[in-house]
Amino acid sequence: MATPAQWVEGARLRTLPMAAAPVIAGTAAAQALHAAQLVPAVLALLVALLLQIGVNYANDYSDGVRGTDDERVGPLRLTGSGAATPRQVKLAAFACFGFAAVAGVTLVALSGQWWLGVVGVLAIAAAWGYTGGKKPYGYMGLGDVFVFIFFGLVATLGTTITQAGRLNLDSWVLAISTGLFACALLMANNIRDIPGDEVVGKRTLAVRLGDPRARLAFTAELFVGMVLPLLTVPHNPWVLLVYAMSPLAVGAAITVLKSTERRGLIPVLKQCGFISLGVTVLYAVAVLVFQYVG
Repeated sequence: MATPAQWVEGARLRTLPMAAAPVIAGTAAAQALHAAQLVPAVLALLVALLLQIGVNYANDYSDGVRGTDDERVGPLRLTGSGAATPRQVKLAAFACFGFAAVAGVTLVALSGQWWLGVVGVLAIAAAWGYTGGKKPYGYMGLGDVFVFIFFGLVATLGTTITQAGRLNLDSWVLAISTGLFACALLMANNIRDIPGDEVVGKRTLAVRLGDPRARLAFTAELFVGMVLPLLTVPHNPWVLLVYAMSPLAVGAAITVLKSTERRGLIPVLKQCGFISLGVTVLYAVAVLVFQYVG
């Protein structure tokens, strides 16, 4: 029986800033339209966090039963280590997805954007299908595409729509940036796991690109994600505040490009989360300062 501390470790809380970032981004974009709303924002945040934890447990279960985690470097895997049974981890994932669905239905009902219910179903299916099912798309190198779509575009734009009912330049810029930051986190994680993934036939994008090019791809994702907010500077110069996160982004890129020890990439996962969170929080501050100070 896994201890509470092991369940918390298995939830991989370091990934939660990346889940919160698109909700903050979408809310900031809604506020740029003078339409931010607290209750929909909180519900969207619950959906994002629960889906992220559910994904983490689902990956733990699916990779564990396939033996993918047998050669894995990094934090505790509940299934792979035997700390919890596969059934327990699977039920934990489904419980998170269920609670996320309840919060999502409530959000859709409050906003009147019923079509987003279909998007929510697809998001849950994508969360499970990353490593679950007979043909997990994460094993075919498509994980990065789905992460960009659901943890960037869908999460950010969906948050804005449920509050403002429409989109703006801010929402699109932030959706693409947060999507790229999420992809960078996934790329760093998969670069670390290349040797083990190759052994079990898990063909992530990092495996397909090969180690050197995967590291360059990580750097490019981080760079473009940081540069994109410049598009909104002409109508709000305070957006330049987001570049307070530049040193952390540069440090993460240098670590990935130069680290020879795969364990040395583990801190980069947390750094990517805080880069995304920091950029979106500072963007929200920039919107508020511009509206109330000028």
